[in-house]
Parts: sequence; structure tokens; C-alpha cells
Amino acid sequence: MRRVVVAAAVMAAVQGAQAADMPEYGALRGALVDTPRGVVNWQGFYVGGQAGTGASDMDFTDSTRGAAANLLVNTVIENTMSVSGWPVLGTTSSRGQGYGGFVGYNAQWDDVVLGIEANYMHGSFGGSTSGYMGRMFSSNNVPYDVDYTASASIKVNDVGSARLRAGWAFGSFLPYAFGGVALGQADIIRTAMISGTQNGVRFTPLVSNQIQNGHFIYGYSGGLGIDMMVYRGLFVRAEWEYQKFAAPINTAVSTVRAGVGYKF
Repeated sequence: MRRVVVAAAVMAAVQGAQAADMPEYGALRGALVDTPRGVVNWQGFYVGGQAGTGASDMDFTDSTRGAAANLLVNTVIENTMSVSGWPVLGTTSSRGQGYGGFVGYNAQWDDVVLGIEANYMHGSFGGSTSGYMGRMFSSNNVPYDVDYTASASIKVNDVGSARLRAGWAFGSFLPYAFGGVALGQADIIRTAMISGTQNGVRFTPLVSNQIQNGHFIYGYSGGLGIDMMVYRGLFVRAEWEYQKFAAPINTAVSTVRAGVGYKF
């Protein structure tokens, strides 16, 4: 169900942009179909499928900071040593694969092609990390031995983007650049545990577990690609896309894709 929501959100964003542009297209429609000799007419609606592979880079540095701060609010440990800010977790990278589809509309003036597109991929991108840090200190002549243990993971299952495209047509080829809004859903798990001793006596560990399944994430998207017309509306595509998603875990997904589409 959440997968459908992500795809619907991308489509809604693209349809809104298209609706805003349609009056201008209507006034210029007579000129849009005039293309130079030897240049393919890319104007119109198109749809296609794609598959790809790529890497995801996660920055977990601050992912458990809030949980640790809530556990230690108004405590000597936090007020003296700022335990929640300890650099327990870091960055990590992993690889993944995915598949999906795209739908869009092109408008063409001679060899200049502008368009909008909704793009979707289902796959498995993300990673996990864990860490530990311990320190000893004294406050008001009371010794403390504090251990901060944390772990975090993110699995991005669905990603999509609502894009604006700009390309230059020559022969059967259409190289293009694009940018837009990135949307997705992810499963996120974050755990923070504070343990240790106070004046030589071990205190009860403080633990926070945060589980967010199907969490909606958003950010921005950009990339480059090239379409090649093969035969009467049938075209193939090669593309690179970079998507950056914000909190609660800063995640970047970079993919290379191959696709097949049809322009109506």
C-alpha cells in the first residue's frame, strides 16, 4: 500500500506541473511539431520500464542523538559530559538493485525538447551500522563510568522522482538533463543504550528503540541520460540519477539504469 502511495505522490506532482504548463502548450502547439530534417519528433506522451543498479551512502552520525538526549534529560551524565553528542556512529555505503517504470510528456521546438516525467523504482538500498564509546569522569567527587552503545539501519524499498527534463535532439538521439523532487519509503530502526556505574554501583541501563516501517522520506533528484529512437516510437534509454533524502537518516542513492520505452 505504501508503495502505491509513493507512486501516486510522484504522479500527482507531475500532473500538477503539466496542468500548469498546458495553456502555454496550447498556444504554441502549431510550432512544436516542426522539427529539422533528420531529427526525430520526440513530442508527445511516452511510457516505459527500467532496471538498474547503484550505491547508497548513509550518514548515521546524528541518527541516535535525539534518542540518547531524551534518555538522559536533566541528568548529571548529560549535563557534564554531553553523552548524546558522542560520535558513536559514522557513515557507511552499500550496493543495491531495482526495477520500475516511467511516464512523461515531451514538448519540442526544433531540436530543443522540454518535458516532465514521473519515475519510479522498487529495490533494496540502504545499510546499517553500530558503535560503542565509553568514558570515565567525576562530578562533585562522584566517579562515573558511562558506556554509550548505538545501532541504526535504513532500508529504502521504493524511490521515485517528479522531474523536469531538458534535452537536445540530434538524429535519433536525445541527450538530456533533469532535476526535481525525490520521494520514497523506508524501514528505519534506531537503538540507543546508556549503561555504566555511578560511584562503583552499576545503574539500570537506559534503552530507546525506535522502529519506523514504511516511513515517508523526501529530498531532491538530479541526473543525466540519453534516449535513442529505435523504430517508430520504440526507444531505449541509459540514465544516471542521484537522489538525496533528508532526516531522520541522511541517505543518498545513486543509480545507473537501462530502460525501454514507447512514445505515442
